[in-house]
Amino acid sequence: MDVPKLRVARPTDDIAALLPFYCDGLGLRVLYRFESHGKFDGIMLGQEGAPYHFEFTQAREHQAGRAPTQDNLLVFYISKRNAWQAAVDRMKGAGFDPVPAFNPYWDREGATFEDADGYRVVIQRAAWTV
Repeated sequence: MDVPKLRVARPTDDIAALLPFYCDGLGLRVLYRFESHGKFDGIMLGQEGAPYHFEFTQAREHQAGRAPTQDNLLVFYISKRNAWQAAVDRMKGAGFDPVPAFNPYWDREGATFEDADGYRVVIQRAAWTV
């Protein structure tokens, strides 16, 4: 089966402010960067060969603002305890402390972190079973 590739795209008011969270904390790499694409600048972050990446765009004449709620989440499932702990430790080592999840379900087996725009990422210690 040909698995679709996923791009999660969202606006921001400050691309540079997001880089420490997603690169240093989550361990993603800059895959592509563009400037002056119309009135947009942008960056794509991910892992080489992964079936997903994240695109953040900044419009010069538009303000994106912060996340509309604390329950706007990206969730990474990591089933092995040592790999999960390493991911949490990398976030903390990059200066990002866990925040209480809006939905307490995510606190039982995961750790939630908030980026500079108020969007949240959960590092969930569980297998992807769907």
